[in-house]
Amino acid sequence: MQRIAVRRRVTRIDVGRGTRQVEDTLAAEEPLEIRVGGRPLAVTMRTPGHDVELAAGFLVSEGVVGSADDFAAARYCAGATDEGLNTYNVLDVTLGHGVAAPDPSLERNFWTTSSCGLCGKASIDSVRTRSRWSVADDDVLVPADLLATFPDRLRAHQDVFDKTGGLHAAGLFSEDGELLVLREDVGRHNAVDKVVGWALTNADLPMRRTVLMVSGRASFELVQKAVMAGIAVLAAVSAPSSLAAELAQESGLTLVGFLRGSTMVVYSRPDRVV
Repeated sequence: MQRIAVRRRVTRIDVGRGTRQVEDTLAAEEPLEIRVGGRPLAVTMRTPGHDVELAAGFLVSEGVVGSADDFAAARYCAGATDEGLNTYNVLDVTLGHGVAAPDPSLERNFWTTSSCGLCGKASIDSVRTRSRWSVADDDVLVPADLLATFPDRLRAHQDVFDKTGGLHAAGLFSEDGELLVLREDVGRHNAVDKVVGWALTNADLPMRRTVLMVSGRASFELVQKAVMAGIAVLAAVSAPSSLAAELAQESGLTLVGFLRGSTMVVYSRPDRVV
């Protein structure tokens, strides 16, 4: 099984004091091919670990599955190399009985990267996936002073980031501040998919009365993933994009950006931050 961090010999330079050879720890990044019923669907660059959750969350985001019963099983495929070895980089998902296979239009034209979970969409129209649930009527309320503690609490639980300094994190909090789950990955969209996949496999969709906290910026794709999972509040330490704010407003999602220290900016549905 792959490691989530890799040791590498590097040259450290200290201007004015010379150079030295040291061991450094890097966040692992490897491709994961997601198949459904034996048919390739997408390849994403990710940090190995929680791959089943990643695949499950990805399929939730694409509107393919919406409950634990829809996601019957997932297994790593052997024979991924000429020697027939299992690289643990190919995951085949079996859908539940009666669940329709993904529409061919969902298939990526090329690999996604760790920074973009929407690259390669066959059609831009398919980006605005319709959710099974509405977040507009979620009556979640979060005190602003409690919300302000989430970034530090998220950072405090980033074990792999402490070793590598190179991972994004996504955490799901209850409205009273309990950290329900945290996942790390080189791709911010992968970290969110792992959180959503955790919820799906625990039969916890939609994730009402919760807050999704992310360590980077809030892009359109992260708002989409939150809506598809039934999450009504998305908070980020950095800025949202214009399209993210637009989709949040249209969907009735509360979007919070620049959540740092005691300040924050609310871009939509500010009534939920009290």
